[in-house]
Amino acid sequence: MHLDISAVKEPGAYTGYIRKKLLFLCACTGALVLLAFISVGVGSVMIPFSDVIQTLFCHSSGNTETIVWNIRLPRVLAAVACGIGLAAAGVVMQSVLRNPLSSPYTLGVSQAAAFGAAVAITLLGAGTLGRLISDSIVVNNPYLVTICAFLSSLVATLVILLVAKYRSTSPEVMILVGVALAALFTAGTTFLQYFASAEQIAAIVFWTFGDVGRATWSDLAIIVAVITPCLVYFMARRWDYNALDSGDETAKSLGVNAEQVRTVAMFLASLIAAVVVSFLGIIGFIGLVSPHMVRRIIGDDQRYLLPGSCIVGGIVLLGADTVARIIIAPAVLPAGVLTAFLGAPLFLYLLIRGSRS
Repeated sequence: MHLDISAVKEPGAYTGYIRKKLLFLCACTGALVLLAFISVGVGSVMIPFSDVIQTLFCHSSGNTETIVWNIRLPRVLAAVACGIGLAAAGVVMQSVLRNPLSSPYTLGVSQAAAFGAAVAITLLGAGTLGRLISDSIVVNNPYLVTICAFLSSLVATLVILLVAKYRSTSPEVMILVGVALAALFTAGTTFLQYFASAEQIAAIVFWTFGDVGRATWSDLAIIVAVITPCLVYFMARRWDYNALDSGDETAKSLGVNAEQVRTVAMFLASLIAAVVVSFLGIIGFIGLVSPHMVRRIIGDDQRYLLPGSCIVGGIVLLGADTVARIIIAPAVLPAGVLTAFLGAPLFLYLLIRGSRS
């Protein structure tokens, strides 16, 4: 953890130092709520802001109520929930691995989860084909898909933890491990596609696109039920993550069981990635972009970095989905496409900067 010493010499200065962080969190929360209301009204059918408010808080009739409650609202809430979850997983991975390039996507955990979910859908009968391209795969057993995705992501997590035990391992080496894992599990998914029918291949490819529009109310309930306890645990351990930022030796001197904290954190981060991939497909770079955006503003203190990254993660994913709905309207792009456009340049910048330093 890096503190601005000049800001904490006097109690008054420290109070202002903390107040700025809290104001940032409050401003981001307000921005997320406002964006959520705006996003509900945006799409191929534009709904005025006043009608959105009336439909959400008062009784409404006709197509507006159907669009808001059955289509837009589950989509918006799914984007917020998954953005929060992926950002939390990213910031915790960066802390426990002491690697600024860590996230479920860059370390291959998301690709591993996608492979497990594809196995469940194609081989274990957890998915059925639909007639519409927007309904290519209907997950009729989300629990089986989530379990398979989670078990597959655990394999990638175990490999990452084994590599992380070597003290000489640099951030670049960790990313190369992630590239290797992503290639391995992508090859496994391609292997499944090779023996699938043309319809199944199209369905699998479409399913892997990160699209929050496929979430239903029941899917959202499962996503929230999994992500919420993980977030509570992460917040309860925020002091431990601060200690780990200073190194294992420092953490142990403060009474922190570094190995246990690291293992549990990676376990829960993998669970979040598995659930998101199981229901929405692969959404990349949210866990990488959000923590770095927040870190540059309020620093590395996990007491504020963790909740700030979660809120910004929700803003980034919801904003990407909102833009995806209007950029080529009436067609809708998957949100994962826009997050990749946003995250890839930042990833390259961080990688180049890390190599120079």
